[in-house]
Amino acid sequence: MANTTMDANTTIGLDVEEEGISLDALTISETEKTKFLVEPDDSTIKKVTTGDTIYQTAKRFEDLNLSRDLLTGLYVEMNFKTPSKIQSIGLPMILSPPYRDLIAQAHNGSGKTACFVLGMLSRIDINLKAPQAICICPTRELAIQNLEVLKRMGKHTQITSICAVPTGKSFLSSDRGPIRDQIVVGTPGTIKKWMSHKRFNARDVKMLVFDEADHMLAEDGFKDDSERIVNTLRKSCCAPLCLQVLLFSATFNDTVKKFVSKMIKDGNQMFVKKEELSLESVKQFKVICPDEPAKRQVIDKILEMGDKLGQIIIFVRTKKSAKMLHQALDTEGGWKCTNIHGDYDTVKRDEIVKEFKDGFTKVLIATDLLARGFDQAQVNLVINYDLPTQYNPSEPHNPSAEPHNEVYLHRCGRAGRFGRKGAVLNLLCTDPDMMLMEKIERHFGIHVSQVPNYRSDEDISAALKEAGLL
Repeated sequence: MANTTMDANTTIGLDVEEEGISLDALTISETEKTKFLVEPDDSTIKKVTTGDTIYQTAKRFEDLNLSRDLLTGLYVEMNFKTPSKIQSIGLPMILSPPYRDLIAQAHNGSGKTACFVLGMLSRIDINLKAPQAICICPTRELAIQNLEVLKRMGKHTQITSICAVPTGKSFLSSDRGPIRDQIVVGTPGTIKKWMSHKRFNARDVKMLVFDEADHMLAEDGFKDDSERIVNTLRKSCCAPLCLQVLLFSATFNDTVKKFVSKMIKDGNQMFVKKEELSLESVKQFKVICPDEPAKRQVIDKILEMGDKLGQIIIFVRTKKSAKMLHQALDTEGGWKCTNIHGDYDTVKRDEIVKEFKDGFTKVLIATDLLARGFDQAQVNLVINYDLPTQYNPSEPHNPSAEPHNEVYLHRCGRAGRFGRKGAVLNLLCTDPDMMLMEKIERHFGIHVSQVPNYRSDEDISAALKEAGLL
C-alpha cells in the first residue's frame, strides 16, 4: 500500500500466534483470550492481524492505490461511491505487501464478492498472459455470477478471464491450446481436472479465493478437491510463500477452522459478531399452516398481490419437492414460475437463472443450490416452504432433525440485498417444523413474529407492510 502513514483511522497489527492461527481466534468471543482490533466507526466488525504490517482503513477507493482503469470500472460500471465497511477493512489487508492470507466472515449482501474480485483484479500483471488468480465456488451458478461481476468491474482493463464449470462438453481435447487467461473462476472439480490435465500452468498463480468457504470445505462437500488444489498450487508456484489464500463466507464452522489450522500459518482474520449476521433489513415471520395445501394457499395469497412485490424465491428441501410445488403452482394453479435443482442439466440451469435475473420470471422455486451467494437485487421476499435441516431428506418428518442454521442464514440473505428491504416467511405445518423454528430462534437469539392467521389476507399483508414491502 502506498500510503501507510498513521492517523486517527489507522489500526496497528498485533501478533496472534507465531506458529499459526489460533482456532479460538476463529470464534467470535467476547472474552479477553483474543485481542481484537475494533474499527472506531463499526464495532460489529473485528479483525486480528499477524506480523507488523500497518493497515489503514480505506475510506475511499482512491486510498487503495488502484489503477485508473479499475477506478473507472468501480464508478462507471459498478456505480460504487465508497467502499462498504467490509471492503474498507478487508481490501487493505488483501492488497498490502507481504500479501498475507485472509479469513473473512462477512454479511450476505455486504459487498464481499466485490471485495475479493477487486483483490484479484488488482494483483494481475497485465503483461503476463497466464493464470494469476483463481476463484473457486461451490456451484456453477455462483461461479458464473462471480465471473459476470469480475468482467463488469474489469471492463476497462485488459485483464482476461475464463469460467471453469461443467458444460457437458470436453474441454480437454488436443486441439485446444493452453489457457492463458489471467483469472480463472469455477467449480473445484473442473479446476482440479484442468490442472491435472495441464490445461494451464499454475506456477504464476499468486491468489486463490474460496467463495462460500464453509460449504467448499465441508466433509460432504468439496474438502478433498479444495485441499488438493491448495497443495498443488503451493508446489507449483515459483515461490510457494507467494500464494495468497482468501477464505470468504457469511458463516464459518469447525471444518473451516481445521482447514485454516492445517493449511494457513500466517494470515489475517476479519469477523462479524454472530448476532449481527442476520441482516437487519430482513424481517422474519412464521406462518402456522395445518397442512401442505394450506402452505400453497398462503403462496397463492402472496402471488395475488401481483406487482406490488418484487421477485420471490421459494426454498424447498428436496428436488422432488421443487418439482411437485412447481406442478402445483404453475401447471395446476396458473402462476408463471420456474424451478431449479440438481437434476437439470447445465444448459437448462443457466437458462432458468438468466430468465430470472433478466426479470422474465417473478417466482423461482429452488433447492439450496441457490441458497448461497445468489445475487438478485429485485428479490425482496424469501419463502421457506421447508426449513433447512441437517438430516437425511428421505425422512422429512423425523422429530430428531436438527436445523441447518448456516443454510437458514444464507437463505435469508437472498432477500434484502445491499441494505434493501426484505422479508422471510417460514411456513410451518408440523410439530417438528415448530421445533426446528424454535431451535433456529434460540441459535440466533432472535424472536420471529407469527402471522396470526394464515387464511387472512389482512394478516399477511400486514406482515409484508411491516417489512416495508407494501
